[in-house]
Amino acid sequence: MTHYFDAAPTTGDERRTVTVEVWGRRREYLTSGGVFSADGLDKATAVLLSESTPPPPGAVVLDLGCGWGPIACSLAEQGCTVWAVDVNERALELTALNAGDLDVRAVPGTQVPQDVEFDAIWSNPPIRIGKRALHDLLSVWLPRLRPGGEARLVVGKNLGADSLQRWLIEQGYPTERVASRKGFRVLSARRPTT
Repeated sequence: MTHYFDAAPTTGDERRTVTVEVWGRRREYLTSGGVFSADGLDKATAVLLSESTPPPPGAVVLDLGCGWGPIACSLAEQGCTVWAVDVNERALELTALNAGDLDVRAVPGTQVPQDVEFDAIWSNPPIRIGKRALHDLLSVWLPRLRPGGEARLVVGKNLGADSLQRWLIEQGYPTERVASRKGFRVLSARRPTT
């Protein structure tokens, strides 16, 4: 059985088009089997986008676990420079195709230059990889936030949103719940300025 967090999905690459509206803009995206939420925008990502205001134009943002690119493309349409990372090769290919001429770099995490810092990290993180693996993943990327930068994460209440919030605070990232809707929490974790 293949999972969306496999590097090379073994399910058929059957492409289809979905339509998504974010921040008053409708656009079509190409999706496929073997990637997260291949049938359209998942509820958690929809909550993250609808309950959030994009960073200002020019912000450098990491889309952690980009899937087929709805977060990355929506942020890039608002003038952000986006690094979209995922372990799934098909997801990265779809994100690049969906981004077209937008300022999105869809690459494996290992290809993000070490000197790149982020004004923000936006993610519907891959909770199902397990708590330890998720903490390890976040421990790699959160230190790359610029001082005062924000990680904006959406997590299901029943999938550990409250325990993740506590863990983020314990790691030194003041974290607040900025929205709660449809069983999902939107968390805002900040990198301290000092």
